[in-house]
Amino acid sequence: MAVSKRLTVVYEHPHWFTPLFRELERREVPFRRVDASVEDFDPGTVLADRDVVFNRISPSSWTRGRGAMIPAARRWLRDLESRGVDVINGAETFDLEISKAAQLELLRNAGARAPRTRTVQRPGQLLEASQALEFPLIIKPNAGGSGAGIRRLLTSEDLATALAAEEITIAKGDVLLLQEYHPPHDGSIVRIETLDARFLYAIRIHLGDSSGFDLCPADVCKTTDGQQLSNAACATDVQKRGLSVQAYDAPASVVATVERIARASRLDVGGIEYLQSERDGQIYFYDVNALSNFVSDPLQVLGFDPTVRLVDSIEQRLDVTEAALAGRAS
Repeated sequence: MAVSKRLTVVYEHPHWFTPLFRELERREVPFRRVDASVEDFDPGTVLADRDVVFNRISPSSWTRGRGAMIPAARRWLRDLESRGVDVINGAETFDLEISKAAQLELLRNAGARAPRTRTVQRPGQLLEASQALEFPLIIKPNAGGSGAGIRRLLTSEDLATALAAEEITIAKGDVLLLQEYHPPHDGSIVRIETLDARFLYAIRIHLGDSSGFDLCPADVCKTTDGQQLSNAACATDVQKRGLSVQAYDAPASVVATVERIARASRLDVGGIEYLQSERDGQIYFYDVNALSNFVSDPLQVLGFDPTVRLVDSIEQRLDVTEAALAGRAS
């Protein structure tokens, strides 16, 4: 295929991006994979200014023993952009992805309601911070990912007990978030995916008997009517057996807010999550996901494949020639 630019996909999760690679190969789009889990990439490396780099480094990589690649990726992305390389979900978006505190500030600035939160630098500050909030609360690490490190506290006694047992720690140089916990109405949350800061689709994830916070849609392997979904991620041992998923028709006002958030965060492709609270019935936005993992078996759940539309967008950035597109169609 005739293209005027090259594509490089930098990633580290072994399964999430199989659908992307498969669609690129089907269209014969030339691309290079850089698996950061096994390949050392020099943060000082600069690709040609005619390259397009797709950043797929996950903030949850630290849960797989790869935390060092997060600061390395930050430096590398900034270096690339300073040299004029086109990066999909670039440095500014990646900075947002790895900071829950920055996400909350962006949500407020975008006019989206978010749970009341206090940020602390030391565990000893948590008790005082909790006095300005209403239990139940959750503690979040600032650099999260896949729900890792989130802890629910029902009462002030629970917090005091955890502190006395020294069960709460803060990563060096980072902060902790103490946030009011809003049990989701009907036991479900909504995730809206965007592409080029525009609505792509919405899904409702039902928590079922799951009590955790890891709600990655690529790992949810069952519909609400009990049909099993299949893709590479669902074939692994990380599938969430208590979760189920369905397509959802999000209200227009929510879609408008989500698109505003996506524009403010310079989100080329990503998901934004919200819930309706059992506490007060209000809608709360709480997470901006730059590492967008599309729902498993999208044809069954959505009726279309969002990866196809993602690669359409990538081809535009690669300046795939009209002649090449016409030849493929024929």
